Amino acid sequence: QVQLVESGGGLVQAGGSLRLSCATSGTIISIRAMGWYRQAPGEQRELVATIDSGGSTKYLDSVKGRFTISRDYAKNTVYLQMNSLKPEDTSVYYCNADVRSKDFIGFRNYWGQGAQVTVSS
Repeated sequence: QVQLVESGGGLVQAGGSLRLSCATSGTIISIRAMGWYRQAPGEQRELVATIDSGGSTKYLDSVKGRFTISRDYAKNTVYLQMNSLKPEDTSVYYCNADVRSKDFIGFRNYWGQGAQVTVSS
């Protein structure tokens, strides 16, 4: 069974940094895009950053220049380095991946359980 597990969230002061990690497990054959989303209370979930199998990245405009997504293809792990954090970055951050496994045909989309990031002013 495929699982995504986030780590690295926490409380940080404005201007600080955090690094999120998302590790995968299960009988994975390949992963297409991996990404990070976030959802604040009462808000819709929004895309923060994605990275595809070729390394191309996309970012939410408000995090460009501050956040960096990266991927370890050998470990099927994705990271989100967050610098110059602002209070408005406070949210639950979710990892997402399109996974092909030995357990099923084609690709399926998976979510992690979420990691709380709180930025104090």
